Amino acid sequence: MADKLKKVARAHTRYYLEDGTLVPGSTTVTGLLNKPALVKWANNLGLQGIDSTKYVDKAASIGTLIHALVEGHITGKKVNTEEYSALEIEMAQNGFYKYLDWEKQHKVEPIFNEKALVSEKFKYGGTLDFYCKVDGKYTLVDFKSGKGIFNEHFLQVSSYANLLKENKHKVEQIMILNIGRNEDEPFQHKEIKPTTIKKYFDMFKALLKVYYIKKDLEWK
Repeated sequence: MADKLKKVARAHTRYYLEDGTLVPGSTTVTGLLNKPALVKWANNLGLQGIDSTKYVDKAASIGTLIHALVEGHITGKKVNTEEYSALEIEMAQNGFYKYLDWEKQHKVEPIFNEKALVSEKFKYGGTLDFYCKVDGKYTLVDFKSGKGIFNEHFLQVSSYANLLKENKHKVEQIMILNIGRNEDEPFQHKEIKPTTIKKYFDMFKALLKVYYIKKDLEWK
C-alpha cells in the first residue's frame, strides 16, 4: 500500500551534529536573502485580484506531487494521490513525463535520494533530492518546479555539494532540473561549473555566519 502523500509540503527535517546540537537547514540559511522579485510578483497577483497565498499553496501542491512521482519512479514505490484533484494530478503527470523524456536521453544510475546529511565543519544540514551517476559521472541532481532556475537555487545546491563532499561522496557534476507544471513552465536542465559552485558556497558560508550572529543576538 502506498504511503499517503501530504499536500503542499513535506515534513520539515531537523538536523543535528554528532554531539546533539541542532543546526539550521540549507533552506533556512538561504531564506535570509531578500527576494525583491518575489515581492513584486505577489504584488502583481494582488493587482489582478489573485490571492498570492492560495496561488502559492496550489503551485506547491503540484510541485510536491511532481517531486513524489519522480521519487516513486526512482525508488519503485507507488505514490498515493488521493488528496489531489484531477487537475493537480494531470498537471503533475505532465511535469513527470517531461522528466522521463530527459531521463531517456541519459544513462541514470541511482545511488540514493531524499538523504539528509550534516556538515560537522560548517554546522548546517540539508536533504538532497537525488545523488546518482549520469552518463557515468557522480552527479548531484536537484529538482525544482516553477517558472525558472534562479540564483538562490545555485546557492542551495552549493551547500548540498559541500555536504556530499564532506561526507565522502564524490561529486563530478551538479545539475538543476526545473520541471515545469504547464506549457508556460518549460523543462530546464542546468549544469553548474565547479568554479561557479565555489563562489556560491562562499556566499552560503557568509549567510550561515549571519544566521549564527542573529541567533547569538536573539534577533526577532
